[in-house]
Amino acid sequence: MDELILVYTTWESVEQAKKAGKHLLEKRICGCVNIYPEMQPMFWWPPRENRLDGSKEVVMIVKTLKRKYEELEKEICKIHTYDVPCIIAIPTYKVNKDYFDWIKGEIEMGESK
Repeated sequence: MDELILVYTTWESVEQAKKAGKHLLEKRICGCVNIYPEMQPMFWWPPRENRLDGSKEVVMIVKTLKRKYEELEKEICKIHTYDVPCIIAIPTYKVNKDYFDWIKGEIEMGESK
């Protein structure tokens, strides 16, 4: 049986996230994206240089099927501007049937072409 997953990813700007979200939706790799316009992360960057970075980022949550994760990850890596993009799959415990059927149906429309 298919499982819905949430994929957490971050972007440099709302414009980049919208462009990426539209691209993923048009490829029917996902059924829906949510974009959170501003987040304040803190992390070490560049790696092993002992400097904290605090640039603003945009969060995008991608709703897709577990079986689409590999394709989704490859597509995000192709279009992302970061050297090391954040792409994290989060399993879901329960999803209401109507919502799941809608997401699945949107993705499967692309598979039937």
